[in-house]
Amino acid sequence: MNKHVISFLSAAALMCTATIASAQKTTAASVWLTKADRSALFARQKETQEFKTGGKPNEITITVNDKQTYQPIDGFGFALTGGSAMHIIRMNADSRAALLKNLFAFNDNNIGVSYLRLSIGASDLNEKVFSYDDMPAGQTDPTLKHFDLGPDKQDVIPVMKQILAINPSIKILGSPWSPPAWMKTNNDTRGGRLKPEYWGTYAKYLVKYIQGMKAQGINIDAITVQNEPLHPGNNPSLLLVAPDEGAFIKNNLGPAFKAAGIKTKIILYDHNCDRPDYPISILNDKAAAKYINGSGFHLYGGDISALSTVHYAHPEKNVYFTEQMVVEPENESTIDMRWPLKHLIIGATRNWSRNVLEWNLAADQDYKPYTDRGGCPSCQGAVTINKNEVKKNVAYYTIAHASKFVRPGSVRIASNNLDKLPNVAFKTPDGKKVLIVANTSDAAQDFDISYAGKTLAAHLDKGSVGTYTW
Repeated sequence: MNKHVISFLSAAALMCTATIASAQKTTAASVWLTKADRSALFARQKETQEFKTGGKPNEITITVNDKQTYQPIDGFGFALTGGSAMHIIRMNADSRAALLKNLFAFNDNNIGVSYLRLSIGASDLNEKVFSYDDMPAGQTDPTLKHFDLGPDKQDVIPVMKQILAINPSIKILGSPWSPPAWMKTNNDTRGGRLKPEYWGTYAKYLVKYIQGMKAQGINIDAITVQNEPLHPGNNPSLLLVAPDEGAFIKNNLGPAFKAAGIKTKIILYDHNCDRPDYPISILNDKAAAKYINGSGFHLYGGDISALSTVHYAHPEKNVYFTEQMVVEPENESTIDMRWPLKHLIIGATRNWSRNVLEWNLAADQDYKPYTDRGGCPSCQGAVTINKNEVKKNVAYYTIAHASKFVRPGSVRIASNNLDKLPNVAFKTPDGKKVLIVANTSDAAQDFDISYAGKTLAAHLDKGSVGTYTW
């Protein structure tokens, strides 16, 4: 046979082999599981699972489509309350470093928390109530000459500096629980309203907070105007009805930020899903809306679909999920993640939220600290800290299933939601796909994951959660 013919046949055979190999190439998915019986707690499975062509399709199939995209994602995390920071700063150096690495690094088995909420002044989960400009009874400070970050310098700021050393790009949201008492109609840290003569002063107070934190090397990416403005029963707290919040943003806060050259985003509302009319009414005012980035929500009331209601009313503005306490009984032999996965990680993001923040990062075994006259005596931390010992709770695992994989800059992509297998899918900045699935039923579920014409056979025991990445 002519040597040229032989060479041609050899080349053709190699091309055929390469084509067959290409056709047989599979996509492998890594799986991280949490099982309701605690036999797996955010555990990476040793073997990957493969997407394949052919085979009999399962009647239950989740189809992922990365050609259909929705909102970008800013991150997932918790509130670093003053109480959380107090417990963390009191740990010895090695224990503290190990905890912060596990929370904020995202290599190995670390969970990569990428978004934090700080209280501007005290929240109800501080040891005591304070503002940055407290004055003796009967005295005021309209020029804010006594403004000082005060107690935050002892715990929140040093802990934040350690966190920023691990993740310099973490996003930070600041939320005030109350102005200084002398600015309020009742001269008390709890309830009351902001006196009209101090609206401009309070706007400057918030400017000074952002500038003061920046001087400490801490960039505040966004603030909400008031935590739970329709709940004046916390200590501290403030009643701030929608017309007042809109007027404050339009006439005071927005102009103050502009005058100071502050780029920090302004997020309004920061309360429950039962009052979407509150943010919509403010966003309807173009003079106020020009200063506003979006709306923040909690889910102690209403339905998570309220985020979509606000999104569709004002699609030019963002929505955020800024707080939810997630609690489990201590020393339980099982872990129940169904509600927070379905309604927060999956529900909020499927309703356009750019983030998901659960509530308190850390408390002790007695849920302390909390303030008197309206603090929360049942707010469990994502981790329980007992001196240098750390116990991870349901909120930790809930956030972990998203934060480690859905890095900032990811985008939500399409997937069909199922009653027994609620789910949400994302595409990461490096092109990976992430699918988070919760089996909320009382029975094991076999199902397929379909992507780009191939399928992966999957299984979740009852009450279990899986994150699939490929």
